[in-house]
Amino acid sequence: MSPRPVRGSGGVHMALASSTRRRLLELLRGVDTARDVHELAEAVGLHPSTVRFHLETLRKAGLVTRRDQRSSGAGRPRTAYVAIREGSEAGYERLARMLAADVAQTARGRAGHAEGIGERWAQQMIPLPTAPGTTLTDDAVAQVSSMFERLGFEPQTRGVEGRQEISLHGCPFRSVAREHPDVVCAIHLGLLRGSLERLGAHTTSRLRPFVEPNLCVAEVTTAS
Repeated sequence: MSPRPVRGSGGVHMALASSTRRRLLELLRGVDTARDVHELAEAVGLHPSTVRFHLETLRKAGLVTRRDQRSSGAGRPRTAYVAIREGSEAGYERLARMLAADVAQTARGRAGHAEGIGERWAQQMIPLPTAPGTTLTDDAVAQVSSMFERLGFEPQTRGVEGRQEISLHGCPFRSVAREHPDVVCAIHLGLLRGSLERLGAHTTSRLRPFVEPNLCVAEVTTAS
């Protein structure tokens, strides 16, 4: 028996952090019938095995479902996928809003609880250093920037007046973050701080949300 999909905030957020997975989901939502892996691979210009990996990530997050398509001839059925629809609004955005609203109403305090989610997320995203010790700030920032890149944030890193800045141009949950910045942005702050701590970097950090309509900036400074 296959495991049930887990539609938690981390799973859906991570599934939709990839621009490729967002594109695949858009393609599936744009049709009323299931599409097989080879059709989707041709549409996005990737190898079918790569597309299958991304589709399985979406499936485990509860955003698509898998079907077998039998042809009229001999041979094994092809695997096809179809989007799980949830009303007129995109299902993942509705789910994200529900989760953000629920976290915002917790009695334990919004920012602290949300940051904790981000810190736990960092444990999944950042491997522990192979050798114990302190990671230099520049190296740690490079690894954190790489993590944000994998998640679809389109980061750019630069040094500014004794600190490192990571400009985040492509937040996958920007629309929800605008409604619940105290939750979504706090999760991302927890992800930033949890990653730096996991790397053993002696730093202080903060996140400046929406310094421009489509730009957030993470600042990292070596602790004195």
